[in-house]
Amino acid sequence: MSAFHDLTLDALDGKPLSLKTLKGQVVLVVNVASKCGLTPQYAALENLHQQYKEQGFSVLGVPCNQFAGQEPGTEEDIQAFCSLNYGVSFPLSSKVEVNGPARHQLYRLLAGEGAEFPGDITWNFEKFLVGPDGRVLARFSPRTTPDEATVIQAIEKALA
Repeated sequence: MSAFHDLTLDALDGKPLSLKTLKGQVVLVVNVASKCGLTPQYAALENLHQQYKEQGFSVLGVPCNQFAGQEPGTEEDIQAFCSLNYGVSFPLSSKVEVNGPARHQLYRLLAGEGAEFPGDITWNFEKFLVGPDGRVLARFSPRTTPDEATVIQAIEKALA
Protein backbone atom coordinates (compact mmCIF):
# COMPACT_ATOMS: atom_id res chain seq x y z
CA MET A 1 0.00 0.00 0.00
CA SER A 2 1.23 3.49 -0.81
CA ALA A 3 1.92 6.28 1.64
CA PHE A 4 -1.03 8.17 0.08
CA HIS A 5 -3.48 5.46 1.12
CA ASP A 6 -1.99 5.30 4.63
CA LEU A 7 -3.09 8.88 5.37
CA THR A 8 -6.18 9.92 7.28
CA LEU A 9 -7.59 13.43 7.21
CA ASP A 10 -10.46 14.85 9.20
CA ALA A 11 -13.64 15.13 7.14
CA LEU A 12 -15.72 18.31 7.32
CA ASP A 13 -18.06 16.55 9.76
CA GLY A 14 -15.10 15.84 12.09
CA LYS A 15 -15.06 12.10 11.37
CA PRO A 16 -11.87 10.42 10.13
CA LEU A 17 -11.50 10.43 6.34
CA SER A 18 -9.21 7.51 5.59
CA LEU A 19 -7.62 7.61 2.16
CA LYS A 20 -7.68 3.79 2.27
CA THR A 21 -11.28 4.19 1.06
CA LEU A 22 -9.86 5.63 -2.19
CA LYS A 23 -7.46 2.72 -2.82
CA GLY A 24 -7.77 1.51 -6.40
CA GLN A 25 -9.35 4.78 -7.51
CA VAL A 26 -7.95 7.65 -9.51
CA VAL A 27 -8.16 10.76 -7.30
CA LEU A 28 -7.94 14.44 -8.16
CA VAL A 29 -6.78 16.19 -4.96
CA VAL A 30 -7.62 19.90 -4.98
CA ASN A 31 -7.02 22.57 -2.34
CA VAL A 32 -10.28 24.51 -2.39
CA ALA A 33 -11.62 27.81 -1.09
CA SER A 34 -15.08 29.38 -0.97
CA LYS A 35 -14.16 33.03 -1.53
CA CYS A 36 -11.69 32.82 -4.41
CA GLY A 37 -12.01 33.99 -7.99
CA LEU A 38 -11.46 30.34 -8.94
CA THR A 39 -14.26 29.04 -6.68
CA PRO A 40 -16.57 28.42 -9.68
CA GLN A 41 -14.25 25.49 -10.47
CA TYR A 42 -16.32 23.60 -7.87
CA ALA A 43 -18.98 23.14 -10.59
CA ALA A 44 -16.50 21.52 -13.01
CA LEU A 45 -15.01 19.41 -10.20
CA GLU A 46 -18.47 18.09 -9.30
CA ASN A 47 -19.19 17.39 -12.98
CA LEU A 48 -15.93 15.41 -13.28
CA HIS A 49 -16.76 13.50 -10.11
CA GLN A 50 -20.21 12.59 -11.43
CA GLN A 51 -18.96 11.76 -14.93
CA TYR A 52 -16.20 9.36 -13.87
CA LYS A 53 -17.13 8.05 -10.39
CA GLU A 54 -18.62 4.82 -11.76
CA GLN A 55 -15.26 4.15 -13.47
CA GLY A 56 -13.30 4.46 -10.21
CA PHE A 57 -12.61 8.19 -9.96
CA SER A 58 -13.06 10.64 -7.12
CA VAL A 59 -12.32 14.27 -6.42
CA LEU A 60 -10.95 15.01 -2.95
CA GLY A 61 -11.47 18.61 -1.87
CA VAL A 62 -9.07 19.97 0.74
CA PRO A 63 -10.09 23.40 2.07
CA CYS A 64 -7.24 25.77 2.87
CA ASN A 65 -7.21 29.32 4.22
CA GLN A 66 -3.55 30.10 3.42
CA PHE A 67 -4.17 32.21 0.31
CA ALA A 68 -5.49 35.70 1.09
CA GLY A 69 -7.82 34.24 3.77
CA GLN A 70 -10.20 32.94 1.09
CA GLU A 71 -11.55 30.06 3.19
CA PRO A 72 -12.40 31.87 6.44
CA GLY A 73 -15.50 29.88 7.44
CA THR A 74 -16.01 27.02 9.84
CA GLU A 75 -16.29 23.44 8.62
CA GLU A 76 -20.09 23.84 8.81
CA ASP A 77 -19.91 27.01 6.69
CA ILE A 78 -17.79 25.24 4.08
CA GLN A 79 -20.14 22.24 3.95
CA ALA A 80 -23.21 24.47 3.56
CA PHE A 81 -21.54 26.63 0.91
CA CYS A 82 -20.43 23.63 -1.17
CA SER A 83 -23.76 21.83 -0.90
CA LEU A 84 -26.00 24.82 -1.54
CA ASN A 85 -23.99 26.51 -4.28
CA TYR A 86 -22.42 23.59 -6.13
CA GLY A 87 -24.15 20.38 -4.97
CA VAL A 88 -20.76 18.95 -4.03
CA SER A 89 -20.96 15.20 -3.41
CA PHE A 90 -17.23 14.37 -3.39
CA PRO A 91 -15.36 14.05 -0.09
CA LEU A 92 -14.11 17.22 1.59
CA SER A 93 -11.61 17.35 4.42
CA SER A 94 -11.46 19.90 7.19
CA LYS A 95 -9.13 22.86 6.59
CA VAL A 96 -5.41 22.13 6.37
CA GLU A 97 -2.17 23.98 5.75
CA VAL A 98 -0.71 23.16 2.33
CA ASN A 99 2.54 25.15 2.67
CA GLY A 100 4.97 26.09 5.41
CA PRO A 101 6.11 24.38 8.61
CA ALA A 102 2.58 23.17 9.49
CA ARG A 103 2.03 21.68 6.01
CA HIS A 104 -0.29 18.67 6.30
CA GLN A 105 1.22 15.22 5.67
CA LEU A 106 -0.87 14.90 2.51
CA TYR A 107 0.78 17.97 1.01
CA ARG A 108 4.23 16.89 2.21
CA LEU A 109 3.63 13.75 0.17
CA LEU A 110 2.17 15.58 -2.86
CA ALA A 111 4.49 18.61 -3.04
CA GLY A 112 7.22 18.25 -0.42
CA GLU A 113 10.85 17.29 -0.72
CA GLY A 114 11.24 14.13 -2.75
CA ALA A 115 7.74 14.39 -4.27
CA GLU A 116 7.16 13.63 -7.95
CA PHE A 117 6.08 17.28 -8.47
CA PRO A 118 7.73 19.20 -5.61
CA GLY A 119 7.24 22.85 -4.76
CA ASP A 120 4.93 25.07 -2.77
CA ILE A 121 1.27 25.23 -3.66
CA THR A 122 0.87 28.49 -5.57
CA TRP A 123 -2.84 29.27 -4.95
CA ASN A 124 -6.27 27.78 -4.31
CA PHE A 125 -7.44 25.06 -6.72
CA GLU A 126 -4.03 23.55 -7.47
CA LYS A 127 -4.67 19.95 -8.55
CA PHE A 128 -2.81 16.65 -8.16
CA LEU A 129 -3.86 13.53 -10.03
CA VAL A 130 -3.15 10.39 -8.00
CA GLY A 131 -3.28 6.95 -9.61
CA PRO A 132 -5.03 3.87 -8.22
CA ASP A 133 -1.72 2.77 -6.66
CA GLY A 134 -1.27 6.09 -4.83
CA ARG A 135 1.43 7.46 -7.14
CA VAL A 136 1.16 11.12 -8.13
CA LEU A 137 0.71 11.19 -11.91
CA ALA A 138 0.27 14.89 -12.67
CA ARG A 139 0.07 18.37 -11.19
CA PHE A 140 -2.08 21.13 -12.64
CA SER A 141 -1.94 24.83 -11.92
CA PRO A 142 -4.84 26.59 -10.19
CA ARG A 143 -5.82 28.31 -13.44
CA THR A 144 -6.06 24.99 -15.30
CA THR A 145 -9.77 24.29 -15.04
CA PRO A 146 -10.94 20.77 -14.21
CA ASP A 147 -12.70 20.47 -17.58
CA GLU A 148 -9.65 21.35 -19.72
CA ALA A 149 -8.53 18.69 -22.19
CA THR A 150 -5.18 18.12 -20.43
CA VAL A 151 -6.96 17.23 -17.17
CA ILE A 152 -9.62 15.05 -18.86
CA GLN A 153 -6.97 13.20 -20.90
CA ALA A 154 -4.84 12.54 -17.79
CA ILE A 155 -7.88 11.22 -15.88
CA GLU A 156 -8.99 8.99 -18.76
CA LYS A 157 -5.43 7.64 -19.25
CA ALA A 158 -5.20 6.85 -15.52
CA LEU A 159 -8.58 5.09 -15.59
CA ALA A 160 -7.70 3.03 -18.69
